[in-house]
Amino acid sequence: MNHDSSDRRSTRRPWQLPDGIDELLPEAAAHVESLRRRLLDCAAGWGYQLVMPPMAEYTDSLLVGVGEDLDLLTCKFPDQLSGRMLGLRADITPQVARMDAHSLPGEQINRLSYAGTTLHARARSLAASRSPLQLGVELYGEASLSADIEVIDLMLTMLAEAGITIDDELTLDLGHGDLVRHVLEQCVDGDSALEAALFDALQRKSRPDLEALLAKVPNDDGALLELLDLHGDMGVLDRAEARFGTADAAVARALADIRGLADAVQQRHPGVSLYVDLAELRGYHYHTGVVFAAYARGLGEALARGGRYDNVGEVYGRARPATGFATDLRVLASQVSVAPPQTDAIAAPVSDDPALAAEVARLRSEGQTVIMSLDGNADPRCGRQLSEIDGRWQVLPKQGDKA
Repeated sequence: MNHDSSDRRSTRRPWQLPDGIDELLPEAAAHVESLRRRLLDCAAGWGYQLVMPPMAEYTDSLLVGVGEDLDLLTCKFPDQLSGRMLGLRADITPQVARMDAHSLPGEQINRLSYAGTTLHARARSLAASRSPLQLGVELYGEASLSADIEVIDLMLTMLAEAGITIDDELTLDLGHGDLVRHVLEQCVDGDSALEAALFDALQRKSRPDLEALLAKVPNDDGALLELLDLHGDMGVLDRAEARFGTADAAVARALADIRGLADAVQQRHPGVSLYVDLAELRGYHYHTGVVFAAYARGLGEALARGGRYDNVGEVYGRARPATGFATDLRVLASQVSVAPPQTDAIAAPVSDDPALAAEVARLRSEGQTVIMSLDGNADPRCGRQLSEIDGRWQVLPKQGDKA
């Protein structure tokens, strides 16, 4: 007999969830669901139509053109029907891009919203969930800065709708996906290995490693090291424009885009603090324009993040300008207060009386919550009860429960 395997089985806890996988009990689930409904309704008010992508897709569709990071996060398994590899979505954005490119023909602007569970093969950080509940919006078919401004404006509006204090409590981090890419290309001159090494050092903000690598670059003009220090308040843009404004047209356009966004945010949401990071590398292989993230005071991870990712639909047959943002409803819900449990439900006794059944049905059709007292005791959420008086069932304040 194998005592070791027997001992291991005996110590297993069948109720234990995998690390990073969590559940929501009734109060928390009601809180998250309330947020989901309000935010999707808010997006609908701006013209964003709800879509529901599938939980799983073939990996050659789900992961094409999205970069190695998302590939590593995706849980994969063989499809028993086709033999092809399936993936459980780790991010809904590529799925919505596929829907715009393939399932929604036409060149019109498409505004789409979504909400659903995702699954990560590994956590993005020690504190991160492996099953984020992702909610977001995407805008396709418009390449102008006005589209990015609309998406950021909607993001901040939705955070306020969720109950996040905007004034003096929220910081919007702004960067640009093209800026570092253009500076890197000037350094590496097509050397992909050097680009990867520089990218890694820059991502870790390691000045010594960057200096060691750049010492081997004959045409280095110091621009990459300068980018490392270009983060902070709006004064960063002034310094960057003085350094790069006339040297490279693409960099100049990127800086102009960031300033345009900052000006629009300050006009629409003057209480939001702005932070510029020109060495931001999030989505380096994915984003093609402005990138942004909203941070609440005291929270180490972003409440919401997004940016421009033009032409991602090209792999599905139609390249389209695209911009959007997403939030994890679980993280968002943790930052806003939970409403106290409602006590206005109505308790109803168990009875075969057709008149009682009709009254219960009428109350529920009006949106009232009616809970049957199966054991003779009213549910704690009930502050009222149905009582029969003079042959009529009436709603009255709750009396004492049956002994």
